[in-house]
Amino acid sequence: MFSDELSQRAKNAGAVNTLICRDGWIRGDNTDGVGLINDLQKNLKWELKEKNVLIIGAGGATRGIIEPILLAHPSSLTITNRTVSKSEDLVSMFSESAKNSACKLNSSVITNLEDDFDIIINATSASLEGRLPNVNPSIFLGAACYDLMYSKAPTNFLYWAKNNGATIISDGLGMLVEQAAESFFLWHDVRPETECVIQEIRGNI
Repeated sequence: MFSDELSQRAKNAGAVNTLICRDGWIRGDNTDGVGLINDLQKNLKWELKEKNVLIIGAGGATRGIIEPILLAHPSSLTITNRTVSKSEDLVSMFSESAKNSACKLNSSVITNLEDDFDIIINATSASLEGRLPNVNPSIFLGAACYDLMYSKAPTNFLYWAKNNGATIISDGLGMLVEQAAESFFLWHDVRPETECVIQEIRGNI
């Protein structure tokens, strides 16, 4: 392992995206989760507290955002995936954190989703290939929908969600900028302004 130690965030995510080198000691961290939360709550003004949240996908991207979402105290967090055992594994892994946050954490068969969700997050890689997850589009009605992927135009997932009643949509460009800002803060103890960066990138992709 390249890092001498890992932050709790890196351990939770099972991945490192930031290395902090000080006095010959290397600490591995992961800023993806805080990047997502900052984009949702600071930039988009989507409140997570006491909301019902759904994450579609149970891969590495999901693992990196579960703990930060739980720390925002939603009423419930549901994880769904084509392979149910993967979402069940994540529920088991984060069960204690969910208990501490008084959040109902559960998994669901992807084709059986019927609950009303306030916020739906697509954490699959399907958008990279223009594919859609196999969920009932009725779940989008009245929800705010977020895709971790980003592009010049809304992703197919976001078009689909909007056309099926999503009240608001957003891609993951803000998360990309916010996770980089968190890394910058870890390196320099200065937190950069991100709004102008997001606007600049948005205008050039």
